[in-house]
Amino acid sequence: MIKRYKTKQIFVGDVAIGGDAPISVQSMTYSDTKDVEATVEQINRLHFAGCDIVRVAVPDMEDALALKEIKSRISLPLVADIHFNYKLALEAAKVVDCIRINPGNIGEKSRVKDIVKACTQRGIPIRIGVNSGSLEKQFENKYGQSAEGMVASAEYNIKFLEDLGFDQIKISLKASDVQRTVDAYRMLRPKNDYPFHLGVTEAGTIFHATVKSSIGLGALLLDGIGDTMRISITGELEEEIKVGKAILKDSGVAKDGLNIISCPTCGRIEADLVSAVSEIEKRTAHIKAPLDVSVMGCVVNAIGEAKSADVAIAYGKGQGLVMVKGEVVAKLNEKELVDRFVQEVESAALKEENK
Repeated sequence: MIKRYKTKQIFVGDVAIGGDAPISVQSMTYSDTKDVEATVEQINRLHFAGCDIVRVAVPDMEDALALKEIKSRISLPLVADIHFNYKLALEAAKVVDCIRINPGNIGEKSRVKDIVKACTQRGIPIRIGVNSGSLEKQFENKYGQSAEGMVASAEYNIKFLEDLGFDQIKISLKASDVQRTVDAYRMLRPKNDYPFHLGVTEAGTIFHATVKSSIGLGALLLDGIGDTMRISITGELEEEIKVGKAILKDSGVAKDGLNIISCPTCGRIEADLVSAVSEIEKRTAHIKAPLDVSVMGCVVNAIGEAKSADVAIAYGKGQGLVMVKGEVVAKLNEKELVDRFVQEVESAALKEENK
């Protein structure tokens, strides 16, 4: 069992962040926020994909003024992403559930003070979003765009908010490469107890973003670091949620849905394993119970894997076994195995849910 760092709990809307709360998966719309219909449609897509919190860009006042209507039509907590113009944060703070600022590009301290005052009045948190590409000049000049510079910026801005009596804070430290991102989070984590939002920024298309995020966020999650996360993908919104949920599950942090164990393709396989696993994935996608299921294509590894799985298929030549908790419950021809397997998985899931 992974032991997470104990962090201060805050709330973004009705979603608890930090403490013993589950790790939240976030995403961000790509519509013009002022286009209310398009923005609401994208937020609803994210809601049905399983997103926990959504962020929208607020580059001008028309976008900020649209937030009230958007907020009235959605159920997800809403975060306003603010850069440069502090007046946009003041307007957004009237209706949203969290303000995300990069203090490095907000400017004068008096402007940050005004944002803090607005968030204090509403009782909403601030996410300090440090990006390696937009550090304050004093930190970039001293450290360059390094993990050390990111941490120095974060510490400076945390202290600035704390000196104003504000502690409803979460922090992100993002770079476009995995090593700097991981180094920065690991460096800052022992220094405070604020919740961390994880992400590798500008991670690219779905293939590259999945690989980078799996390495970086997976490493941090295994260290017990992270309270919320986003997978930054150049592509469809739903993919960010799908990959994020998979990283949480496959890192062992979240117990949600089936963990499907299946053979790599090799010359020993004695069945059409690719088709079988594909069918099983589709027919069990609705199951949320945390079960280990095994679909193995030859006798070399099948029985051993089946012994530790909740439900398993062990294929042989033209036939195979269905096993539950290591015990054989059926020996059937190949065409009947998937149907019986799915039946046993659904039964095991029901038992798990009724515990």
